[in-house]
Amino acid sequence: MKRIEISAELASILPDFKIGAVSFTCEVKKSDVINELINDIQNNIRLKYSLSDVLEIPNIKAARNGYKALGKDPSRYRLAVESLFRRIVKGNDLYRINDTVDLGNVLALLTERSIAVLDEDKINGDILVRIGKQEPYEGIGRGPINIENIPVYCDDLGPFGTPTSDTERTMITDNTKNVLVFIISFNGDYYLQDNINQCISLYEKYAMAHSFFSQII
Repeated sequence: MKRIEISAELASILPDFKIGAVSFTCEVKKSDVINELINDIQNNIRLKYSLSDVLEIPNIKAARNGYKALGKDPSRYRLAVESLFRRIVKGNDLYRINDTVDLGNVLALLTERSIAVLDEDKINGDILVRIGKQEPYEGIGRGPINIENIPVYCDDLGPFGTPTSDTERTMITDNTKNVLVFIISFNGDYYLQDNINQCISLYEKYAMAHSFFSQII
């Protein structure tokens, strides 16, 4: 696994910002193996939540408060996990990409945290998670995004991910072999090991993943 560090500046403002990181190997494919799982999760969310309820989900509320502490409006720059919940509550189904990416969305819904699913081989050097500046950034399918004052995952080439949207440079493709998953917590590491165990279980069961390594940063 890559060396991962949270900057002192970010940690000083958000002392409860933690990352559960999981790396593994798997074959990327698209199948119907998780259709039933996704349908069950979507149905449960629609029964349980309204749009206003989504903002009160503890992990999402903590993340929104984290954005506010950094000086970012979480309603203009929504966290990826909040966007997923809102999409489902509005009656839309999850976008389907491939099993590896789709399981990341499943994990986000189960943990109620933003999840990054990354091609580890496309990450150059060590990873520093810092506060974003005014710098070029293009989100997957979203075009330019203002990443100033939100947590940003950076390598030697620059930013490649945030809790709002990741970039095409490190996204999963059919050629991906080695995967790195970030589970982003704004409220400490108390449940992060459980979230890591969920991640390993999902990818082991549905993606035939192996060679797992995990840590909490």
